[in-house]
Amino acid sequence: MTTIRVSTLIDAPPVRVWESVRDISSHVRWMHDAESIRFTSPSRSGVGTTFECDTRVGPLRLTDHMEVTEWEEPRTLGIRHVGAVKGTGRFSIEPAGTGTLFTWEERLSFPWWLGGALVSERGARVLARMWRHNLANLKALIEG
Repeated sequence: MTTIRVSTLIDAPPVRVWESVRDISSHVRWMHDAESIRFTSPSRSGVGTTFECDTRVGPLRLTDHMEVTEWEEPRTLGIRHVGAVKGTGRFSIEPAGTGTLFTWEERLSFPWWLGGALVSERGARVLARMWRHNLANLKALIEG
């Protein structure tokens, strides 16, 4: 299992950050690696919501199957990866002065055909760099 954690300070109150993050379908606007999101449940928000995300990391493409496991407005959105990549992810939103500290943490296990444990350290560095860029996109989107 590989753990990846990235954070950014956003110059906006937590409620405003949550409004951008709670709309799961809009994540493709700021996540460079997320190409499309399709809901597989009737709900589009809250615990139990399921969806597929077509993901691209360099030449690798896969469909990530996810389920929302935590939903605490306006603080936490947690998911479980149930496809080829397994694990958990969590967005945490905390007040920080007049703004918000946004943290993205993932604990992932890669399948053997993606190199499994052999690529986890290198893969973690690549994903952390990509996700820091994603958080810069989110910050720019919210701060306008």
